[in-house]
Amino acid sequence: MSNRDGTKRPPYTPPAPLAPVRTARQVPKWSELRDVAQFRRPQLGRTQRRLERALSIRGLREAARRTTPRAVFDYVDGAAEEEITAARNIAAYRRVTFHPDALRSVAEPDPSVVLQGRRISLPLVFAPTGYTRMMHHHGEAAVAAVAQHVGVPYALSTVGTTSIEDVRAAAPDGDLWFQLFFTADPRINEDLLSRAEAAGYSTILLTVDTTVSGMRLRDVVNGLTIPPTLTARTVLNMSRYPMWWFNKLTTGGMTFASLTDVPGSPTPGEVASMMFDPGLDLNSLTWLRQRWRGNLVVKGVTTPASAREVLEYGADGIVVSNHGGRQLDRSAATLDVLPAIRAAVGPETTVLIDGGVLHGQDVVAARALGADAVMIGRAYLYGLMAGGRDGVLRTYEILAEEYLRSMQLLGVRRSEDLTDRHVAFTPHAAGDYPHVSV
Repeated sequence: MSNRDGTKRPPYTPPAPLAPVRTARQVPKWSELRDVAQFRRPQLGRTQRRLERALSIRGLREAARRTTPRAVFDYVDGAAEEEITAARNIAAYRRVTFHPDALRSVAEPDPSVVLQGRRISLPLVFAPTGYTRMMHHHGEAAVAAVAQHVGVPYALSTVGTTSIEDVRAAAPDGDLWFQLFFTADPRINEDLLSRAEAAGYSTILLTVDTTVSGMRLRDVVNGLTIPPTLTARTVLNMSRYPMWWFNKLTTGGMTFASLTDVPGSPTPGEVASMMFDPGLDLNSLTWLRQRWRGNLVVKGVTTPASAREVLEYGADGIVVSNHGGRQLDRSAATLDVLPAIRAAVGPETTVLIDGGVLHGQDVVAARALGADAVMIGRAYLYGLMAGGRDGVLRTYEILAEEYLRSMQLLGVRRSEDLTDRHVAFTPHAAGDYPHVSV
């Protein structure tokens, strides 16, 4: 071979082989083996083993799928129409890019925040969910007890399966909120508000995106409607879960517990119809503001104009929410509209967000983009289905660990120091959203 200048290149000579590596051997010592072979202590209960193996909310979701009848799982997991909005909510969080600060001490981190004048352990609220005892017989009382234990608020649904009073008994020192479906019957509204007031609930959460019921096709297919019209296939599938049936049959009937004394003894279908009032308007909010002396937060706001309007009519705060994609399909992802809504209402207004929160990093992103806290529903219901009260606690532990670790890796010691400079986020433009599996 020749070089470019025409001179001959010397032939390649491989290097001499390396000498063998000399390794000193010894008889293994048990003390050294014990240090490197730290076996997990076995969990005695099946539920505890299941929860220990779940390392993420998606892990809890898979555990819930294996332990719960399909119709019940689909009620939690599903959404309206083609489930586009639910997929958008999740996809939005995946469009967040983090920008960490270098060389910042994150020793002694503080994930807590102040929400409506109270310090809570994490920027997180357990959202209201209906028919919770259908998912697991522990129901709303267990969720409230966990919320009190870890130091975050819990909101009870009007269509909860545990009464206002029984939830307070389960969490005597908890920060309880009551989610109100404003009905066309003033007597029902007054009764619910009076009881929430007497039981020491701090906040009314007025849901405004349920003027009519969304079409949840999975529930129709499974027959999980009000009243139920179960198919033979659904009943056959439920028969594969004998413990679920046993717990349902031995823990009392499942009713809308806070509405059992509604005048006229309406059927469950009639009660459900009452919760969807096409006449709900700003006059309803005006009346509620005059009637309720505690905190008043409006849930179901997705535009800056609506956010400003409800504040003008007396709300103390808002929840940026599309009902988890369970009402109007093809609406915007909540994270997409959060920054504009925060800008519209200013820094002092309480702004929460729900929809698509399945990871502690989602909580980080929401907080950095303007939310005071997130509300979770599906996430803790997966835990509830997988393991009852302990599954709800496992949900909190997973999110808290993910949140704290991510906050520290961002170079942020306190939740209150998270800002939009820590994230790059591009709201999705008009067009198709990719389908994202939950």
